[in-house]
Amino acid sequence: MSTPTPPAETITALARRYRLELDMGKGSDAADWQLVPGVTEFTPKIEPTQQDVTTYDAEGWVEQTVTMLAWSIEVTLAHRAHPTTGVFNAAQEALRRASMAFGARSYVRIRYYDRNGAADAYAGTALVTWEPAGGGPDAVDTIKVTLTGSGPLAEITNPVAGGQPPVSKALKAVA
Repeated sequence: MSTPTPPAETITALARRYRLELDMGKGSDAADWQLVPGVTEFTPKIEPTQQDVTTYDAEGWVEQTVTMLAWSIEVTLAHRAHPTTGVFNAAQEALRRASMAFGARSYVRIRYYDRNGAADAYAGTALVTWEPAGGGPDAVDTIKVTLTGSGPLAEITNPVAGGQPPVSKALKAVA
């Protein structure tokens, strides 16, 4: 028995690698992707619906098949406002408004991708749940947003693939 070669991938990816954007194009054919700022937690999920397809041929073992997929994203946001005017961020406000709308206005188009350029990039249409966290007088205003997919979550070409990934403000300050 030979010793397996250790994997070359030894660096652990950071959770903050994801960037979430909202299409603010107001239904036009041309997308207007805007950053959803203030993400403090980001959890994408794909959940399969499994059905039993066991036959006598399985000799007592259960067999399953996937018949549907559902996707969602849970995001915690630091609620962002302009430092002078106090006006809330437009992308965050669009999510809030969609959470209280009916029909076509209740859907948003989103995309998320690895900000470092990895192939991990998706887009889809979702319904929005907006839940302020509340808190005491010393708390910051955070919002739990759930994006529940309506239709497919499509793989897309990462918008920063092959190009230069966004540089953090900290790195710009050092340069």
